[in-house]
Amino acid sequence: MIKDIKGLHHITSMASDARQNNTFFTDTLGLRRVKKTVNFDDPNVYHLYYGDEAGTPGTVMTYFPFPDVMRGRSGVGEVSETQFTVPKDSLSFWQDRLTSKGVSNVQTDTTFGADRLRFNGPDGESFALIEADEDARKAWNGAGIEDSVAIRGLSGARFRLHDMSGTAELLGFMGYQRAETEGDVTRFIIPGGNGADTIDLEALPRTPFARQGAGSVHHIAFAVESRAKQLEVRKALMDTGFQVTPVIDRDYFWAIYFRAPGGVLFEIATNEPGFNRDEDTAHLGEVLKLPARYEPYRAQIEAGLTPLAA
Repeated sequence: MIKDIKGLHHITSMASDARQNNTFFTDTLGLRRVKKTVNFDDPNVYHLYYGDEAGTPGTVMTYFPFPDVMRGRSGVGEVSETQFTVPKDSLSFWQDRLTSKGVSNVQTDTTFGADRLRFNGPDGESFALIEADEDARKAWNGAGIEDSVAIRGLSGARFRLHDMSGTAELLGFMGYQRAETEGDVTRFIIPGGNGADTIDLEALPRTPFARQGAGSVHHIAFAVESRAKQLEVRKALMDTGFQVTPVIDRDYFWAIYFRAPGGVLFEIATNEPGFNRDEDTAHLGEVLKLPARYEPYRAQIEAGLTPLAA
């Protein structure tokens, strides 16, 4: 069994409009844009990162905004909901804030004993704010949201699957423990994790498969401390029969990818070197950062990207 995964590192989704996406996360939700770069495989598209002050692993939501891409269709074989932690007794603030900003499908419920607020992002993606009284992570307050109610970071994610048995077995191999079940949803947790340490598997055997597009999660990344630990995890996965990519340099972390049995794309990402490797923490996300191979084409790339602010 793998013992080096400490929870989520980040979740990456797709969007249809970069400016709209940036406004939603930095204004409506009050997260910090910690990096403005490009999709390393398609430099004509932004890669935007949002999180806490430093982009701490376990707080980061990232997006590829493909202009005018078709909206995704929800279904099985995907991450169906991204979950964030907020302090106890803060949901009324968030319900009022989201409603006042025109956010759709704002509704409350209770899951696994915790009160939460569900809502949709600009491209129809599903989010939940979950109340917790033991999350000591420091919130980012740059949007003027009081610390007593501000988002702490990712809590976890929910998958929709035809059959959850293969993914459940994989999560167990990755160090997750089965916690409890409510209806068709079973929760898995990483004991002593980084705060972003729950995965919920929802079994929907008769639901059609998802179609990726705007609002779809592209992949979900799990955190390891270092490159050395990542190599150990890669070997363990390959020894178990998974087809894992070579290690890829993403400038702010090192990444490996493989497909989980239920169809979801998994990444294992390192906590090192972090988002301040090429920017001072006080100025994260302010200017466009490019990987070295694209620097000769900066003018061309910048000319093709929509400015994030009017």
